[in-house]
Amino acid sequence: MKHLDRRIGVVHVFCMNGINIAVDVNSGSINVLDDISYELLRSFDEPFTYQQAEEKFKGSFDSESIREACKDINELVEKGLLFTPEFDKETIINRVNDYNGIKALCLHVAHDCNLMCEYCFASKGSYKVAKSLMPAEVAFKAVDFVVNNSGTRKNVEIDFFGGEPLLNFDVIKQTVEYSKKVQERSGKNIYFTITTNGTLLDDEKIKYINENMNNVVISIDGRKEVHDAIRYDAGHKGTYDKILKNALKLVEGRKGKSYFIRGTFTSRNLDFSKDVFHLADLGFDEISVEPVVGASEDFHIRSEHIDQIIKEYENLALLYVDRIKNGKPFRFYHFNINLYNGPCLYKRITSCGAGTEYFAVTPEGDFYPCHQFVGGKGFKIGDLDNGFNNDALRKEFEKVNVFTKPECDKCWAKFYCSGGCPANAYYSNGDITRPEEKACEMQRKRIECAIMIEVVKALEKEKN
Repeated sequence: MKHLDRRIGVVHVFCMNGINIAVDVNSGSINVLDDISYELLRSFDEPFTYQQAEEKFKGSFDSESIREACKDINELVEKGLLFTPEFDKETIINRVNDYNGIKALCLHVAHDCNLMCEYCFASKGSYKVAKSLMPAEVAFKAVDFVVNNSGTRKNVEIDFFGGEPLLNFDVIKQTVEYSKKVQERSGKNIYFTITTNGTLLDDEKIKYINENMNNVVISIDGRKEVHDAIRYDAGHKGTYDKILKNALKLVEGRKGKSYFIRGTFTSRNLDFSKDVFHLADLGFDEISVEPVVGASEDFHIRSEHIDQIIKEYENLALLYVDRIKNGKPFRFYHFNINLYNGPCLYKRITSCGAGTEYFAVTPEGDFYPCHQFVGGKGFKIGDLDNGFNNDALRKEFEKVNVFTKPECDKCWAKFYCSGGCPANAYYSNGDITRPEEKACEMQRKRIECAIMIEVVKALEKEKN
């Protein structure tokens, strides 16, 4: 990538687990530092001379050590591994806006749910509208739509979502069978994901899901007392025991196919690392535990919780490293980061593709930018019969990237988080271009943890 804007790039420096780390934002390079280099880079936000370093640290380090550290840092700068200049943003943005077609549709096959989870963003599955199930003909239209509007993409995805999608299991099966026929005549590959609370799983459903779904997401919040206090049925009865039994059976039958156990933590369990390790100790090795979204309830995350949450993420990361060293690894979603072969720059600035490449479809066949915008006033973007007809809204989402968000453009973590969730931004600040600061603070800490973990892995590999 040609550097036309010569503004000096940002270097983020932090220490965790006794390791000094420098992240060069624009090159993506990760550098492990000795103590002197660490202090030098903490003190200067642009390349510096030996004389400047000597003046600042002559009472702290001897001259020879400072000179050697300056030499090492300068070599990294010359190699393009520190203080890499900013990119030509205009060219990148123009390239990003090249439309490649739709990559995925999230089918809301059920606007209904058999649980009454307190924190449900979807109003207990109804999305603040009448409860309904998607007819098969609507689902078939959605399959045709994503295939016919996927451009040059070879692979597309159908996500079965709710509410609780297993309330409409027959339509899910019909849609998968219909999709197989569409694959044959279109030459596209259609991948399937289902997100379920797990309570309605039985042997028949487990067998079908494991044979046909490329990915499965099952909701468990961790420890029984944590889960049952907030994820309960209409009779206010906890669901942990039932879900766990079904989830273990389903995962055992996956035979290596992708899945996630997906939990939510709230202000009531800020010690959520215990929930992560509880799930790992049960035998699950693909785990995600996310902060609750919202701001109006007592269990929502507030600013006064952030310091404790950041400490908890770091505690989780240190224990996670111990697990890896002791031969008991598992994958925690937010600590999965590819430092070597990750997505290209164009993908790293645009987040999830909501409203541009990814859309949610209601039971009636209406389009929304993603599942979290469904039912939101002013966010209907079209329908299956007429296509996308809210051009103004589509253009708003097309413009969203880390270079057009002022807060993101200044942030060292922008190429890792890609600007965060537009729905979270909107429901926090009323603007899809203004990320929520609490979410950003948590994300930055998760990224630091993930980088530290990858550094530890690399250092262990060097030893061996």
